[in-house]
Amino acid sequence: MAIEVINLTKMYASQKALDHITFKTGSNHIIGFLGPNGAGKSTMMKIVTGILAADEGDIFINGLDIKKDPLLMKSKIGYLPENNPLYLDMYVREILSYEADVHAIKDKNNRINEVIHRTGLMEEQHKKVGQLSKGYKQRVGLAMAIIHNPEVLILDEPTSGLDPNQILEIRNLIKTLAMDKTVLLSTHIMQEVDAICDEVIIISKGHLKDYFLKNEQSYKYAGLTTEDIFVQLTRS
Repeated sequence: MAIEVINLTKMYASQKALDHITFKTGSNHIIGFLGPNGAGKSTMMKIVTGILAADEGDIFINGLDIKKDPLLMKSKIGYLPENNPLYLDMYVREILSYEADVHAIKDKNNRINEVIHRTGLMEEQHKKVGQLSKGYKQRVGLAMAIIHNPEVLILDEPTSGLDPNQILEIRNLIKTLAMDKTVLLSTHIMQEVDAICDEVIIISKGHLKDYFLKNEQSYKYAGLTTEDIFVQLTRS
């Protein structure tokens, strides 16, 4: 299993942001991570990446225990947060070089070239990040997230605020990345789940509401769309 979460719990003062969440995912799958605003999605993603510590529970990435091997586990994860943090005055190649140095990547220039081609940044690579459209800024964020060739990608609403053409481009890029990586994808766009996801996790108010394979949806929730399922599980 690529990502395994066991009884994960997180408190903020007296508020329980996550309440004993448990799930296992498949490898090289795109997992749609759904929930209303405030459900605990971003908290979960930050805990899985090692940015936040859980109050209870365990996390394993390809069998590695985050508590026993935090640095090794982090080296196997790429993370694109919801608010893509970029240095706007840096050039595309410059910011990728900086990120490569953070990860102490050998043969840095070749790896930067590979990532630029994979994320479709060839024509933009000599521009400043601040000159790019939001769609290309997201590509830069994805390029930074994969520069160290992680096994797992954690993407927090990567298509938020993009126009329809940009959304399709980023979705296609994510599908390509999932050929050799597991992708945990937070989104509010139900069509996105239908278009690219292999598995679905739905949480609400810190509780796991359901976890299922996308190809099971038609008989588990006969006659319901993904949007119907989301509303049914998160309404109360």
